[in-house]
Amino acid sequence: MKPTTYLSLNLSVQPILIQTGLRLVFLMMASLFLLTGCKKGTGDDAIQPVPTVTDPILLSTNITTKTTLVDQVANPDLPDYIVTKSIDVNSELTINPGVVIAFERDVRMNVNDGGGMLIAKGTAGQRIRFIGVQRTKGYWAGITLYSGSNVNALEYVDVLHAGSRTAYSLTKAALFLSGSSKAQIGLKNCLFSENDGYGIYVYTGGLLREFEKNAFTNNTEAGILLDADNVARLDPASTFTGGNGRNVVEVAQSAVTGGSEIVWAGFADKTPYRLNGVLDINAGFSLKPGVTVELNRDAIIQVNTTGYLSARGTATEKIVFTSASHTAAYWRGIIYYSADSKNVLENAEVSNAGSIQIVSNKKANVAVWGTRASISIKNTHVSGSGGYGVFVGYGASANTDISTANTFEANTQTNVLIDK
Repeated sequence: MKPTTYLSLNLSVQPILIQTGLRLVFLMMASLFLLTGCKKGTGDDAIQPVPTVTDPILLSTNITTKTTLVDQVANPDLPDYIVTKSIDVNSELTINPGVVIAFERDVRMNVNDGGGMLIAKGTAGQRIRFIGVQRTKGYWAGITLYSGSNVNALEYVDVLHAGSRTAYSLTKAALFLSGSSKAQIGLKNCLFSENDGYGIYVYTGGLLREFEKNAFTNNTEAGILLDADNVARLDPASTFTGGNGRNVVEVAQSAVTGGSEIVWAGFADKTPYRLNGVLDINAGFSLKPGVTVELNRDAIIQVNTTGYLSARGTATEKIVFTSASHTAAYWRGIIYYSADSKNVLENAEVSNAGSIQIVSNKKANVAVWGTRASISIKNTHVSGSGGYGVFVGYGASANTDISTANTFEANTQTNVLIDK
């Protein structure tokens, strides 16, 4: 049962009450009330509830001074604090291990740039929990992070029941990282579950500074939606499967950039990456053996002149590019404009592309286009194209044994077309 009496706290006036002296203050209050007893009578003299240290504190004003929330309710199933309306965090907010914060319907916490910081570090035995007052999916709005502070961190934190309202544009998420303010955060041993929308949405420009052993379950969308530059920061031990609307790591239309090779290593639980729209490769980019990349309707991978795509699987751990629907002619394909010798498809599978024209009025699973653009494709299975299996344009090149070094199946047009 939820407590029926609450303590109200104005953070802008009484921040001291949630510092380390909180327990002493409330023990003194409780002792005083116990000594004086309850007031009895009628009307204004009616029995008044006696607050105790088991009552949650109501948070209803912005955080404007350095503040610490402490674990002041012994029962870990009950909230220490209830946020009654959306609040802005404009100063440093630290949340101690074991704290449970419950949010009223549609309430949001905004951690703002220019001073706002969120430091919530629990332990394995005393997790911090952000939950809904009613423990139902999509009850409160979520946490919006605008702050670019490098101290922002969630460790051993559960974020549950969020996503009642959109975080950005039409997208709901329990935790949203803004790109325009270059928001950043470190996430370790966190759980994002029972949220309506994504667990996390990282907009291009936001930064997952650290990411380790996090789990995503029972969210109505995928566990996470992020831009391409943050994907390599995801660790193999994090899990993205378990009752989500889509058990994938969803990648928004964006670009792979950087001065050194970017590696997508995959996950221990074999979660696939799923691409939305265009993935521009503007830097060195490689995939580890066993990685699966799914592509949504008409999505495309473009390997531009400043980048390369190296996909070297093994005989037992193929690298797979396929459609999100697992049906033929669903996504657009992979096109290489790059002349880099590291452009390789080996021990891979490329299936179900050729949904619409990729270049020069041609449909293909793989296309190579532009003067000196090149690719080596070996020991790869190419299938389910709505056009050609592989199309090599005039002035571009591929290995001379491309037709015999690979296998082809169920492509609508010729398996290999080399334009001369």
